[in-house]
Amino acid sequence: MNNAQILAKCLVDLGVTRVFGFSGATILPAFHAIDEAGIEIIVGANEQSCAFAAGGISRSSDKVGVAVVTSGPAITNTLTAVADANADSIPLLVFAGQVAQNNLGTDVFQTINVASVFADAAKKVILINELQDVEEVIKDAYYLAKSGKPGPVVIDFPMDIQKMEGVYRDIDVARFHYKYDEEHHLGQNQCKQFFDMLKKSKRPLLYIGGGLNSPEASELIRTFNRRYKVPSIWSLMGKGILNEKADWALGMLGMFGVPAANMAIQDTDLFVAFGIRWDDRVSQKVGESGLEAEIAYFDINPAKVQEVRFSRNPKFSFIGKAETALRDLLRYAEKHDIQLDIGEWQQHTRQLKMDNKLNFNRKAAAIQQSEVMELLSDRLTENTKITTGVGNHQMFAAQYLITLKPKCFITSGGYGTMGFAVPTAIGTHYANPEAKVIAIDGDGSLLMNFGELYTIGKYNLPVKVLMLNNHGDCMVRNIQDILYKGAHVGTKKITSVSFANVAKEMGFTFHQRVEDRTDLAQALDDLINATGPSFLEVVTDVDEVLYPRIPAGLGYKDMILGPYMEKN
Repeated sequence: MNNAQILAKCLVDLGVTRVFGFSGATILPAFHAIDEAGIEIIVGANEQSCAFAAGGISRSSDKVGVAVVTSGPAITNTLTAVADANADSIPLLVFAGQVAQNNLGTDVFQTINVASVFADAAKKVILINELQDVEEVIKDAYYLAKSGKPGPVVIDFPMDIQKMEGVYRDIDVARFHYKYDEEHHLGQNQCKQFFDMLKKSKRPLLYIGGGLNSPEASELIRTFNRRYKVPSIWSLMGKGILNEKADWALGMLGMFGVPAANMAIQDTDLFVAFGIRWDDRVSQKVGESGLEAEIAYFDINPAKVQEVRFSRNPKFSFIGKAETALRDLLRYAEKHDIQLDIGEWQQHTRQLKMDNKLNFNRKAAAIQQSEVMELLSDRLTENTKITTGVGNHQMFAAQYLITLKPKCFITSGGYGTMGFAVPTAIGTHYANPEAKVIAIDGDGSLLMNFGELYTIGKYNLPVKVLMLNNHGDCMVRNIQDILYKGAHVGTKKITSVSFANVAKEMGFTFHQRVEDRTDLAQALDDLINATGPSFLEVVTDVDEVLYPRIPAGLGYKDMILGPYMEKN
């Protein structure tokens, strides 16, 4: 075989049935070998979208998405999606076509130093040369991407190396799986130490991050809280992991977190954090002035745990898989019949949740984005998967939507990339063909990768796009109202264009535009029940402000509820 054929055979061995890509001269050997191997190639509108779609596979399933792109601008286009995956610890495999080895480092057409481009944006970058075993490199890269703190691996594949003859040895992929399958357990003394802290605490609070975003980890943490009912909050990446309908489930924490979560963290005396990055969007972190609670921290990333140990001095920390730690804790709790006495705290947080419900201007003339999310939430099932773009619509979705299962709320968290929703929904559909996939986007974010509407129409995919059109980049507009006295420089997008009509031309069999509130509920029902490519454009209030909000640099006590939050 040549090395391009070895690449294709490796993908078959790894269980890859489709890749997302965009062709070009330096990747054609791999493209044709992949096609000849029976692997489907989904061609997107651009390389960034191809990598986002591959990320949709990874974010919504236990598989690793694969993107295959050509050289030069294809590589730089892919960078954004790779950086996005890296920020959210998402495994991804990207094969980048490259000019021949003897042209590397020159100014030949469409060449760039891939290792430099992705140096801080990928888990690892590998340049394949004639001395390497291509089969071993590719199979190892797949499991490396999934291991430890997951992330994207970029393989730089010169065209002459793709054509060169190689040796395929049919190496068992289990070898690479076991290579990275490290499992660190909590010892009995560690379990005792943790539960001693928990029993001593009068106001414990669980904080759940994306590190638990798998069916197995979700079931374990739900089992833990079926037993103890510890008041719980979550990060943006942690949505769907817990039972969000439970009394003890308080909501999302952070700059745009819900009131009960942002209030409860101010009162806790033990902050138990699973799989979080201590991101700046959470505004104020436990261990800082005003939030002096004790900390127990579980995470798989040694560097992050060491950083938190140095900066926040947790009384308890564990480096390893959350699933393993939770199984160990649950076994210990059962064996020793560990009980908690936190009834007063449970009642207090229940009351916080009841007294500080989300609300919006229900008398506004124009449709509110929050209103759309409230209505949509009632229509979600366990078979619904949501992707979002980035902007106010993203935060309203995170606040109002009750997500029922893990890997069902898929968003760009750490990198905050506009244009994320629609291409990611494409990958999410392919990984979950039985699910109803809804891409929620704003007009600004949707336009970033607008060409993927054509991709959905071309392949006749049953992806549902819900566009909230407020004619502006209104998250930035909200900031301009505060800091720039309402001067909306660069954020006005007033247009008479009907995006629903454009979607029709792109091949969407269901396409509707709603401007009147009385039509909204029925339109949402029609979108949910439609078959094939479906597009609903809802024209919303350009002046709607996202609440609650915590001003930059301030803490939870400074949360602004806004004029429409009602206390019951």
